[in-house]
Amino acid sequence: MGLQSLFSRILIAFTVSLLLFAVSFCYADDVTIQVVGIGECADCKKSNIKTIRAFSGLRVTIDCKVGNGKFKTRGEGEVDKDGKFKASLPKEIVKDGKMKEDCYAQLHSVSAAPCPTHNGIEASKIVVTKSENNDKHTLKPSENLKFSTALCPSAFLWPHFKFPPFPNLPPFPIFKKPFPPPIPIYKKPLLPPIPIYKKPPLPPTPIHKQPILPPIPPYNKPILPPIPIYKKPLLPPIPIYKPIPPFFKKPFPPLLPKFPHIPLFPPSVPHR
Repeated sequence: MGLQSLFSRILIAFTVSLLLFAVSFCYADDVTIQVVGIGECADCKKSNIKTIRAFSGLRVTIDCKVGNGKFKTRGEGEVDKDGKFKASLPKEIVKDGKMKEDCYAQLHSVSAAPCPTHNGIEASKIVVTKSENNDKHTLKPSENLKFSTALCPSAFLWPHFKFPPFPNLPPFPIFKKPFPPPIPIYKKPLLPPIPIYKKPPLPPTPIHKQPILPPIPPYNKPILPPIPIYKKPLLPPIPIYKPIPPFFKKPFPPLLPKFPHIPLFPPSVPHR
């Protein structure tokens, strides 16, 4: 009996919550505007991770900058298995087709920690787009929300703990980069004075005195002996020759007579 009454109470509570959700959904169409976008895994292909696993458990918040410079969460939504997400914002945030506040889409991991963006904060800025069929405005980020599975783990990559429902996050912090310490001014140290080099005085140049040569003795040309006088010798007297006796010449023998010509071959006789 107790179990039956508990079951009936749960069924009634579920029906009432369903009706309230339907009423609020119908009402939200008039007072809210949809923000749609797509998440993109930057390293799934490189890490061999399926995108459906990388998107599981991720959520998106829409944080807008209010008047005092702080951020306030205006809406939130879950990322589906295809990486698409939807979030609702108050309709009055758009006026004359423009955003009244600067809003940004922030992706959160399964542990509710904000994920760093790959393309900078301007890539997640919400812009107004107008549909072609009607005058309904749609809001979406400037670019797809890229994330890394190492910095933005999903429920598949964080299976050992079931996290509680997504809490209301504090305003989006503005990170102010600290100023670097002042660069010390390097003063060049003063160099010691350059010593003045004084050239030492040169020793006095010695004066060279040419030595006095001894006197040249006078040259007396020697007296040559007298040139002898050559006297041609006297020729001997020419001898007187006596006549030579006559010389007998032997007569030559007589010449040989000429012999007649003897032919070597007999003369040829012609044939008849």
